[in-house]
Amino acid sequence: MEKSNIKENSLVIEVGPGAGVLTKELSKYAKNVLSYEIDTDLEEILDENLKDTNNVNIIFDDFLKRDIKDDIKEYNYDNIYVVANIPYYITTPIITKLIDSKINFTSITIMIQKEVGERLSAKCGSRDYSSITVFLNYYFDIHKLFDVSRNSFIPKPNVDSVVICLERKNNNYGVLDEKLFFDLIRDSFKYKRKNIRNNLKKYDLEIVENVLKEYGKDLTCRAEELDIEVFVRIANALKNR
Repeated sequence: MEKSNIKENSLVIEVGPGAGVLTKELSKYAKNVLSYEIDTDLEEILDENLKDTNNVNIIFDDFLKRDIKDDIKEYNYDNIYVVANIPYYITTPIITKLIDSKINFTSITIMIQKEVGERLSAKCGSRDYSSITVFLNYYFDIHKLFDVSRNSFIPKPNVDSVVICLERKNNNYGVLDEKLFFDLIRDSFKYKRKNIRNNLKKYDLEIVENVLKEYGKDLTCRAEELDIEVFVRIANALKNR
């Protein structure tokens, strides 16, 4: 729990509490815990395991279909966190939903498949660096906390896991048009093996090239060679043309 740095008077959102082991621990640190569980068969188990807690509320529904802002409107808190063991197959949809909610989460601490975690926390220039890496870096500082071996679970899954923390950053990138910015990133990484010239054919390549020259690059470079600041400069230059 110390890894999540939960402060006093906080609300914690949990996705997929399972039998409630993590939920019970969270309740010791947070003012309130709001958990989402899609499996109604777990209701009796959760009721039993959490019977000694008075600050936990469980919504038995699909988290991806919920209006989070509406669900939390009755809570009073100074900080809001997400701490969860996310089902691996819906990692990206859940993270995307959290971002799209526009809720100012203090941090998001999650256990995910190791391969996915390496992609989310990848450094510019590495083979795992991708559009989702840049998207997340726009909103968060991403920290890998620790690895979790597949041998830690019964039954043993086929993959290892990793716990990462996404800490909300004070965004001062100065993006003029977020839609253009995100479209640019998505298009830049659209075909991994192709360079910027080929992936950004529908954009004004002269403007793109002029910005790249400022960073010692040209149109033959690939998206994984460019950090978020370069994408911001290109997007803003396109917006101001």
